[in-house]
Amino acid sequence: MNKYKITNLRTGKNYFLNEEEKTNFFKKNKLQNYDIINLSELKRIRRNKILDNIAIVCFFGATILSIILIIEKYY
Repeated sequence: MNKYKITNLRTGKNYFLNEEEKTNFFKKNKLQNYDIINLSELKRIRRNKILDNIAIVCFFGATILSIILIIEKYY
């Protein structure tokens, strides 16, 4: 279930709602007065960036270790 941060553009008030609450909220209010941010998607993007960085560090670490092993074996 997605979580949303809805900000009123006029007053700056924030609402933290799930999908069902969001649909009920916009039945009563106009969509044009609010800024909608999907918090679940932002969390997923942040986690994927961290995992990408970990994968890159592991790749370079494995490369360096294999170079060290090759150097030790032949020299």
